[in-house]
Amino acid sequence: MGIFSPNLDPLTALGIEARSDEERRRYAELQVQVEARRVEKTLAYQRAYDAAWQRLHPGMQRVNLPGANQISSAAGVPGDANRLAVFIKDGCGPCGQLVQQLQTSGAEFDLYMVGSRQDDTRIRDWAKRARIDPARVRSGSITLNHDAGRWLSLGLQGDLPAVVRQIGGEWQRQ
Repeated sequence: MGIFSPNLDPLTALGIEARSDEERRRYAELQVQVEARRVEKTLAYQRAYDAAWQRLHPGMQRVNLPGANQISSAAGVPGDANRLAVFIKDGCGPCGQLVQQLQTSGAEFDLYMVGSRQDDTRIRDWAKRARIDPARVRSGSITLNHDAGRWLSLGLQGDLPAVVRQIGGEWQRQ
C-alpha cells in the first residue's frame, strides 16, 4: 500500500484493504473519531494561541500588508450575513482568480487561509500575489485571517476556493 500511496494514514489504508463491509465501517468510524479528536485539539490550541497573542501583544495585528494600517482579524467566522467568507489555500490558482473577481465586483469579504500554520508571511505573500488592494484591507471591506480550523468546523463539502455565507443561521456555499 505504501508504494502506491506513500502518504496514506494507517486507518485509511486499513479501511481500503478491509475484508468485509463491517470491517470497512469499523475503520471508517475509528477514523471519524480520531479526526474529531484532532480537530478539537487543534481548536483548543488555537484558542490558547489567541489568548497568548492577546496577552503578549495586546493591540498588535497579526497580519500586516505593506500600506495597510488596519487589518481586521476576526476571532471567528464573520457574523454579518451580508459579508462573504472566502476560504483559500496557498498554491491554488483558482483561489487567486476568485478573489480577484470578488474584489473587482466590489464584494466585501473575510478571507481565511487554510493551512497557513499561523504564518503571517504566508498570508501577506499570498495577498500580494493575488493583488489584494491594501486600501480595501485598510477600510475593512476585505479582511485577511488564518483559518485556524474554521473551514473544517463548518463541515461543508468540496474543494477550495469556497465562498460561504450565513443563511438562516446555517453556513452555505455560494
